[in-house]
Amino acid sequence: MPTSSTLDREISPPPIKRRRISLGDIPDQQKTEENGLAEDEPRLAAVEAGQATVQDHLSYFSSHLQHVSRTLDPNFPRLPIEGFVDLYRRNQHPKGRHFVIHQHNHPIAGVHYDLRLQFSESSSISFALPYGVPGHPNSKRPGRMAVETRVHNVWNHLIESASHESGSLLIWDIGEYSVLPRRVAKRKARETDDERTDVEPDDGLDPLLGEDSRSESEKLFEGFQTRFLRLRLHGTRLPTNYTIALRLPSSNDRTPQPRKPIRKRRRKDPSQAVPQPDPQTTDSDFDDQESNAESLQTNETAMANASDDESEITTIRSTNAYTGATNSIGSIHQRNWFLLLDKASSGFVRATDGPEKGSWVRKGNAGFEPFFVRGAEVERSAVTGRTSTEVMADEGVEGFVARKMWRAVLE
Repeated sequence: MPTSSTLDREISPPPIKRRRISLGDIPDQQKTEENGLAEDEPRLAAVEAGQATVQDHLSYFSSHLQHVSRTLDPNFPRLPIEGFVDLYRRNQHPKGRHFVIHQHNHPIAGVHYDLRLQFSESSSISFALPYGVPGHPNSKRPGRMAVETRVHNVWNHLIESASHESGSLLIWDIGEYSVLPRRVAKRKARETDDERTDVEPDDGLDPLLGEDSRSESEKLFEGFQTRFLRLRLHGTRLPTNYTIALRLPSSNDRTPQPRKPIRKRRRKDPSQAVPQPDPQTTDSDFDDQESNAESLQTNETAMANASDDESEITTIRSTNAYTGATNSIGSIHQRNWFLLLDKASSGFVRATDGPEKGSWVRKGNAGFEPFFVRGAEVERSAVTGRTSTEVMADEGVEGFVARKMWRAVLE
């Protein structure tokens, strides 16, 4: 992450009166007891923003998460701190395949979900998902937009934090990924991948033959170059065999990094905000959701502009990688990918008769119970069991003003 001053820089609208919490406002004893940090350790938001550094990110974050974990219903899917530590440690090598899905409640970009996939010992590609991952095979909105953002450090996977400027960040799910082979259509051989409107496998598709001995991160690297990824996410809360497909259309496949970020005027008052389109008013499987894309661009712009070192800002923009990460995979800032639930690989089959004819259904133990991503007011961390509001409270953030109008896709 860039060396920044995001804890002091006002970027969060609207400008209302509120008490701003800084490191100096919290007594040492309170910092120790309420945040689970030693007196000489920096706050989480300072580490995330690059304003402070630590030698051992795993120990620093895991000890804090242990301290703030909630006791919940035993049936709630969560990863114990011991498993959290082991998962990260066993992927601390060049062929690691760690992934995380963060729920980010940002004051400007609003609620969105960040999918980060490790591709080297130090770095992860990152996609911002405005409405999270799809979980219903027969949803009217099976397609989602995935906005390519800056390459992150792998240690960013460990973060749960909050501040007025960046909002709250919690671990919605965490685990390891597998890259499944690309499938080839038997029918419509003249149709190219760029012309197809659906990237999911259907009846009549065969997997590529032969066993691939490469590591998952190596396969991820190659799939990223060919603009197509079929990922099975072995998460804590995601169901068994949960698989998604990511495709970058040729129309979005640009090579240069943007020279200048898009700058948006700050909203002065919530009542003057321009209404955003209802995310469920379109029948398109691939609604570009332009308003959300612009908001995510604003989010990235704010993070880059937060640095006091202009040369570092220039480097981050030109390389599309935060300080400490390396963009060796060729990620391009703000390219829009299409993401779909891979129904067949997830275990669903298409019903051929009966009242569900034409729908995707479970067969025996295959498939999973449909789910919906319901947003910051409902979702909890897969590690600590906290909600966005509880993360804010634990980090001493009071009077946070969230962006409104985010709606979950529930049909």
